[in-house]
Amino acid sequence: MIADRHTSFPVTSHERVWNGAVFDMDEDHVIVVEGQDPVVRHYVAHTGAVAIVAYRETAGEPEIALVSQYRHPVQATLWEIPAGLLDVKGETPVQAAQRELWEEADLTADTWHTLVDYFTTPGASTESLRIFLARDLREVPRADRFIRSDEESAMERIWVPLSEAVDAVHAGRLHNPSAVVGILATASAYRQNWECVRAPDAPWLRSPFGR
Repeated sequence: MIADRHTSFPVTSHERVWNGAVFDMDEDHVIVVEGQDPVVRHYVAHTGAVAIVAYRETAGEPEIALVSQYRHPVQATLWEIPAGLLDVKGETPVQAAQRELWEEADLTADTWHTLVDYFTTPGASTESLRIFLARDLREVPRADRFIRSDEESAMERIWVPLSEAVDAVHAGRLHNPSAVVGILATASAYRQNWECVRAPDAPWLRSPFGR
């Protein structure tokens, strides 16, 4: 059975070279080959994040919720699954996911599972991301909805048939990594009758160098 594992190499020096609002930049001198001089590695120190595939059954075929968001670094408005940072002290990952689903999609869910985990850019960032599967959904009453601001104030939520979302991934029409990973993982889990999904608090391989 193949599985990634934590591995530690000797770090001879560590320095935080830049601080930002959402992430920082670190510089490590690390010995990657025993007996040779350390190499310099720069990477983004990130707090980690969660994302949510909100899934519902319909009379036709299963649907998932997508939200639109402007992403300035890539100068594009992307269709994404709800997501957010693990930046609230004391929140568990599933609690963060529940909050983000409420904030970004005006939804709550009674059934939660871990769908898939990944490192967004393991060669350059510590960001670990867990995608949850949320089912048995309920609309949040208008009076109880989160008031979004900045780019999120223009968010649009749509329901997309799962098969159409998969086709959009393969056709190159969707580019957000959590959406791509989450859609394909959901399609795979659906074909397996959800037998492969994990508990919401399942073990999670995360970077020890996070923010």
